[in-house]
Amino acid sequence: MADQHVPEGGIEKSPTGIEGVDEITGGGLPCGRTTLLLGGPGSGKTVFALQTLANGVRDFGEPGLFVAFEENSEEILQNAASFGWDLPALVASGQLAFIDAHLSPEIVATGEFELTLLLARLAEQARAMGATRIVFDAIDVLLTLMDDPRAERNELYRVREWLRGQHLTGMITARIGSEESHTPTQYGFLQYMADCVINLQRQATDRIGLRQLRVVKYRGAGVAEADFPFVIDRNGIVVATLGATAPELQYPIFTERVSAGVTRLDTMLDGGYFRGSTVQITGGPGTGKTTLAGAFIAAACGRGEPALLVSFDEVGDEIARNLASVNIHLAPYQAQGLLTIQALRTEARSAEEHLLHLKSLIETRQPRCMAIDPITALVKAGGLAAALTVVQRLVRLTKAQGITLLCTSLTESSDPLTEAGAIQISTILDTWIHLSYTIQGGERNRALTIIKSRGTKHSDQVRELILSDAGITLTDVYSERGEVLMGTLREERIADEAYDRERQRLEFERAQRTRMSNAETLNAHIEAMRQELQTKQEEIALAQQEHTARERQLGRQRAARQELRGGDTPPAADDEEGADHA
Repeated sequence: MADQHVPEGGIEKSPTGIEGVDEITGGGLPCGRTTLLLGGPGSGKTVFALQTLANGVRDFGEPGLFVAFEENSEEILQNAASFGWDLPALVASGQLAFIDAHLSPEIVATGEFELTLLLARLAEQARAMGATRIVFDAIDVLLTLMDDPRAERNELYRVREWLRGQHLTGMITARIGSEESHTPTQYGFLQYMADCVINLQRQATDRIGLRQLRVVKYRGAGVAEADFPFVIDRNGIVVATLGATAPELQYPIFTERVSAGVTRLDTMLDGGYFRGSTVQITGGPGTGKTTLAGAFIAAACGRGEPALLVSFDEVGDEIARNLASVNIHLAPYQAQGLLTIQALRTEARSAEEHLLHLKSLIETRQPRCMAIDPITALVKAGGLAAALTVVQRLVRLTKAQGITLLCTSLTESSDPLTEAGAIQISTILDTWIHLSYTIQGGERNRALTIIKSRGTKHSDQVRELILSDAGITLTDVYSERGEVLMGTLREERIADEAYDRERQRLEFERAQRTRMSNAETLNAHIEAMRQELQTKQEEIALAQQEHTARERQLGRQRAARQELRGGDTPPAADDEEGADHA
């Protein structure tokens, strides 16, 4: 059993057990004092009071009394049967009791009724069952019948003093004049009398019902001073705080990367998304937002990580069928239990109810990666302000749990320069990818740009996004002198460039052959001249040899003649020469 009271600054508190309320109030309602619950019709006052009593009995061991001034106990039990609190069993155990205190106007008008008698009866029953909590539901209905403002005020103060004397934690519910007002009709002094005042509002925005809770006053303790959305589901009231009461932002930081599901996109992101980060993919209808979300989810499941895909546009089987056409197969992961696809109808819940439903899915499925397609659908569930608040709280929730969150956002404009979605959430997200159309040459092509990615270098280049039965491809666009071409025009330009390169290659080869032929002719001519030179050189050498041989022969002949003459002195050259001629 949980602690009955939570001390804070000298104020003992009784926990309500209502999700979010004890967080907002720092522990619960003031113990032994009076809490005033204000709200219009259908705002949840009675549900709040009943749930607090039921939780007190079941979870904290605190018996309680419920005093009804408007409905009888049978009607109350019937109305509360759908919440699963099993109030009849609590009544049968003797720890919860209902007191019917609604009276006819005639009895009150004749002065035959006084709260003193009722309070005496309640004190006796509270002592008998050991009650520590009590609810006066719709006491303003009774006081209105008294038609005496002074008497009404006196009776209310009587109730407050009685609660203090009995040391009971009391709750009084009262109606306000309108859904926008914080003041109960004719009973503004109630807020000054009570130690804690909680306002429950219900209003319609864009034809969607929204509920909000605010702690207007809390004597002796600090509380979170803000409007908190809440829903009433099958378990009762759930208040969506999602860490909004924390004074500082705190969540784990990861350096691990997770794949975007497209290899080249991972390269553009220097390895993929950071674990636990938040990603936004913006773009017009049909640009490929859902496809990239599906690729991210498929990659997570491929790593064996549980994933959650929430769609506000299509049912799960339709999503799986459509993504299969681009080679993204989710059905096997669904069969393995790794993937949960949740299709939600936007207008069926308010944005806050969607948030609490998503929180429940996260707690149940424990995903490591999550995609919401498109997050801008929440605008239809209560307006832009509510949607922005919900997204901010969802981001805090996923970051606190280390979930990598990808949200797609629809842009209504067809202008490729229009990048922001209907919900201006780019400042709270880590990575922003934008998809756009380019219409050229009679066809529409998709383009992808990374606008920002915190904490990592990333490509600033535009890539063409191609979806085919083979999968997702990111290819370079054709860009030259300010001209950007995609699709068929890009392929044609690439083909033209390939043709030009081939033609230039053939022309070069032809020129090379001509140059080589000329070189061969020149080489042949050079070879012929070399051969001729060699011949001339051989002729010169031969002539020199013949001349040398003749000189030698002449020398021998002169020597022989001289020997025949027997002379000692050789004749003069001229004489010898002349003699030879003679």
